[in-house]
Order: sequence, then C-alpha cells, then structure tokens
Amino acid sequence: MKNWEIKKSDRETASAIMSACGVSSLTASVLSARGYKSPEEAVGSLECNALSDPFLIKDMDRAVKAIEEAVQEQKKICIYGDYDCDGIMSSFILYSYLSEAVGADVEYYIPERSEGYGLNTGAVDKLKERGIEFIITVDNGITAVKEAEYIYSLGMKLVITDHHQQLDVLPKAEAVVDPHRHDCESPYKFSCGAVVALKLVCAMEGGDYTLVLEQFGDLACIATVADVVSITGENKFIVSNGLKLIENSDRPAIVALKEVSSLTGKKIDSSSVGFRIGPRINASGRLGSAMTAMKLLTCQTVEEAMKYADEMELLNTERKNMENTIVKEIYKMADENPEIVRGRVIFVCGKGWHHGIIGIVASRIVEKFGKPCFIASEENGEVRGSARSFGSFSVAHCLKYCADTLEKFGGHAGAGGFTIKQGMTEDFHKMLEKYALENHRIMPFMSLCADTSVSPAELNVKTISDLDVLKPFGVDNEEPLFAVQGAEVLEIVPLQAGNHTKLKVKFGDVYATALAFGVSPEEIPVKRGDRCDMIVRLELNEFRGNVSVSVYISDIRPQGFRQDKYFAGLISFEAFMRGEELPESYYPAMLPSREDAMTVYRNIPKQGICVDSLYIMLASERMNYCRFSVIIETFRQLGLVEMSGGLSFIKKIETSGKSDLFSAPILRSLIEKTEKTEKTEK
Repeated sequence: MKNWEIKKSDRETASAIMSACGVSSLTASVLSARGYKSPEEAVGSLECNALSDPFLIKDMDRAVKAIEEAVQEQKKICIYGDYDCDGIMSSFILYSYLSEAVGADVEYYIPERSEGYGLNTGAVDKLKERGIEFIITVDNGITAVKEAEYIYSLGMKLVITDHHQQLDVLPKAEAVVDPHRHDCESPYKFSCGAVVALKLVCAMEGGDYTLVLEQFGDLACIATVADVVSITGENKFIVSNGLKLIENSDRPAIVALKEVSSLTGKKIDSSSVGFRIGPRINASGRLGSAMTAMKLLTCQTVEEAMKYADEMELLNTERKNMENTIVKEIYKMADENPEIVRGRVIFVCGKGWHHGIIGIVASRIVEKFGKPCFIASEENGEVRGSARSFGSFSVAHCLKYCADTLEKFGGHAGAGGFTIKQGMTEDFHKMLEKYALENHRIMPFMSLCADTSVSPAELNVKTISDLDVLKPFGVDNEEPLFAVQGAEVLEIVPLQAGNHTKLKVKFGDVYATALAFGVSPEEIPVKRGDRCDMIVRLELNEFRGNVSVSVYISDIRPQGFRQDKYFAGLISFEAFMRGEELPESYYPAMLPSREDAMTVYRNIPKQGICVDSLYIMLASERMNYCRFSVIIETFRQLGLVEMSGGLSFIKKIETSGKSDLFSAPILRSLIEKTEKTEKTEK
C-alpha cells in the first residue's frame, strides 16, 4: 500500500494563473500545487520555444575547431557511444552528420554490455588497430580520466561530449563538452547525451538549429524521454517538437518502430515513446547488440528497417518474459521467506539473472514493496547488481557506506550499480541494513501524490482537454493525478477474465466509469454500495466521433481510510520481526486474542483474498494493522494459510484437526515480551 499525498493549491495564485494564462481552474490549481507562485512562473513553465546558443556550453568552440581540423586533415574518426537508447541516438546523430553532411572518414563503436559502460582500454586498442586517429565520445567520457591518458599515449586525440556529472579532475581532451562541468555557464543543464550531440552538430552549422532539428529532432526526443531526464525548459521544447516529427515521420527506422509498437496512424505522446518505442531500442542493447538498433537507423527503406525492427520486437518480448520470470521468482522467495521483504531494504541475489534486466526488475520490486531495492545476480563467481530507491534514501550514499564489501560501484540518489567482492555477499547485505538503521530510523514511504482534488463539475471534456497545455509529460513534469473523494461504488465488473476491473461510480451528480488496469476485482478493497476515495488519471477518449472523459484508477480505498494508523502498524510489526526493540507498551497492543484470530480466519474467503483488502474489511480500533499482521504471520507459521504474489494474497489451506495458535513462534515471542512488560510494571 502506498502513502497518499494530496497537494493543495493556493486559491489566490491559482485564480491569478487562470486569468493571466487563460487556462481552466483545474489546470491553474495543478500549476499552483506544483509550486508556481505567479502567472509569470507558470508561463515560463508552459512556454519554451527555443534552444539556447550551443556555444554557451563550455568548450563547444574548441570541439568544433578540433573536429573541423580532423576532417580537413582526413583523419580517421570514431564516434564512441553507449549501448542504451540515449547512447545509440547520440551515436547516430553525430555519425550521420559527419559522414553525410561533412564527408568525414568516420565510423562508430558502441561497446557491448559485457564490456561495461564508457571508454575502456580494450576497445581503444581495437580502434587503434583499425587506424582510428580521433575519438569523439557521446553520452560518456566525463569520468574516463585514465582512459583519456591512454588514448593520448597511443598518439590519438579525443573530444568528449557527455551529460553526466564530472569528477574532481577532467579527462585530457581537445575539448570536454558537458553542461555539468563545474565551470560551464550554459543556462540549461539537464540535456541527455543525444541533445548534447545535437547541439554539437548545430555548433558545426554555425549555431542555426533549423535544419538540425528537422533532421534529428525526432531522435533527440526519443533519447530525452527514454533517458528519463527532466522534461522542463529546453527538454520540453525538444520533446514537443520531436513528437510531431515522430507522428509524421518518413524516416524508415521510425516508421518500422511505430509499426512493431502498434503506433502507426496514432497520436504520439511521451508515453508512446517512453513505454513503446524506447524499450524496443533499449532491448537491443540489453539482450542482443546495440548494433542492431544502429543498423536500423541507417536503413534507407522501410522494408529493410522492418527486418531489424522485428528483431528488436522479439528481443523486447524476450526481455519482458525474462523480467516477469525474475519478478515471479522474487515473489516466490518472499512468500517462502518473508524476512526478505521485511528488512529496511530489500536485497535479493539470484543465479544467472540477466544483468541487462535486473535494473528494471529492481524498479518493479520497489514499486511493489515500497522499499529501496538491491538486486544482484551471480554468474561465473561474480556477483553484480543494480539498485533503485526513492525519497530521502540515497543509493549512492548507501553504496559508498558499503564500499568495503564492493569491488566497484556507482550511481546517484535514485539508482546505481555495484559488484560485490568475492565471498562478501552476506556482509554486503548486513551493511545495507546497518546503513539504513543508522541513517533512516524511520524509512521513507513510497508515496502516490495527487496534484489536487477534482470536483464532479470538473469531470467534463472542456476542462480535461485544457490539461493538454501541461504536456509533454515526464520527469519533473509528470502527468497530473487527481483525488476523487467520496464517490459511491455502484458496480464492480471484471474485464478480460478478471485481469482488469471496471467500476461504475456516482460522484456527486456525475455518473462515471473508472478503470483499474492490472487489478482484479478481488484486489479492489471496496464493495458495491461503499463510498470510496481514488487517485486517478483523467484523459479524453474518442469513439465513433464521441469524446468523453476516461478515468483511470491509480489507487482506491474506502472513504476516510486512516493511512497513518496503517503505516504506524506496519513499522511496528516489521521492526518486531527484525528483532528491534519496541516501547514496552507496544507488545500487549500487538498480542491478539483467540477471538481476534478467528475473526480474521473466518473472513478469508475460499477463493482467497488480497491481504490489504482483508485488513481494510476488518480494520477497527481493536484490529489495528500491527495486530492483524501478527495474526496473518501466525497462520503462515502454523501452515493454516498459503501466501502468494509476494505476500500480497492469502488463501486457506485445508487441514485436519485443530492447531494451537499460541504455539506459533511469533505469539510465543510476543507473550514473553508482554509478560516481561507486566512484571516490570508491577
């Protein structure tokens, strides 16, 4: 269960924004809730219609001069990229321009995932053998201090273009073009590697973006969305412009990707790119070779491009299957050993899990359990992993704390990668928990944040269509979520054999249909006739010429659900299961009676039920979440129930004879703690 946050807008500010910007009250409320204090700030957020001068980026002039000299001297040039979507797009943009527009003697090199990210001396040796004299990096290189020295020791030259953070020392190079350089005063810092490459091309064209955006704006857009960078300022312009190009593209690669992504003839938005086009490009680098995607981009006909697009589609399907398999394995591990997910952080190590997949899996596990997640895979004696986090828990700080157990590591607050020293996997796990305990006595909760509450009167086509001015959506400009409070549930309907659910609700005087994708009716924690609160997405749907408002449920609860009590109970229960000491008064409050246990047991239906739905059904002053969790764990320890789906679903196990509830280890421990407390009080 996620922690809900419902932002509040300032009425006066929202009113001023509405008047000055000509937007609806709902759109103005969203902008106010997101922190814009005036109409001027809001306009700045909504409007960005140009890119800054590329020569404002430090060393851009030096990069142009060095590359032009290399071309004039007919030196053999190599574009050195990366195997993710951003690196592939960056490589193609610069390679295409230098080979076609400039006539340079140029080739490209993209390392395989097995080589690791960035420059490496083995690859440099290969390039030297091929006669390469001049290397230009894209989407990497800012931290390649040793590798740069090696390049120059071989008599080669280097230009670096990157968008990652620099170290204390810059690499040796003819030019280092990176907006994150400490001495770079360029106005916009959040460009992906492909946009830096695009700006380099623009600089080589004398600073005019017109033809450059027309030729490469679609690719820069895909890279920006896929690399999950901030969709604000210049990036908002890049994506807005690029989406139009993609929608009307005749580039064979884009036509083919749209075809395999089922996007042909459809409106293209940032979700289309982020969830359909981007993953198919990334799949080539994750499971196959990034060269497949590069070959796709160089195709001159749609027929030729379809061959590579079909190959990438197969890789993406394989990626999804592998991802789902690993997730199911982790769920099963949690069902059999709940301690895995009751720690302050989640650490799981499997054998032979594909290294190109575990980062995505880590994101899904974080989403499922609401905890920072570190997932590793052991292969040929090496244990490598990926981490994902949220809120105030920094992956980078945590990995640094665990440095004594790691061969290498890197990352930022929300994500990172690591390699564990041989024989120190368990030590690493202990260090993770130690760091979390010392730095986050109360761990952050994963939150679902609604921008504002929506009223029944605002659920109309005109108001919802006005939200389009906020597009394109992405990081730092997420699609708005809205709180619907006090709707009456009229009907709950299963869709597609129960894989999805449709709710018919009455919200004020408005009758609406709300869809919950990937949620079965059994997982819906309300029943017909209940009043509910929902956090939803609102979109327009057109069918046979009729436009209507579509409501998509992100989460749903009974009206007035006390999440503060839920999370307080969860914290206490998991702390107890980890053996942490609690205030003495907690233990009696956690200890259930036989009647409490029987109440829970009787309400588990034959077909089973979602654990959170069961709790919501029984929640009361007597049945707090901690006591409820103790009862569920008692049943599990005694073999009375079966847990599945990562402890999220519970089903009775038919048994013969009676079980002594108080023989369960958890209850024996609680009774001991309670008796000790009572003796102390006497």
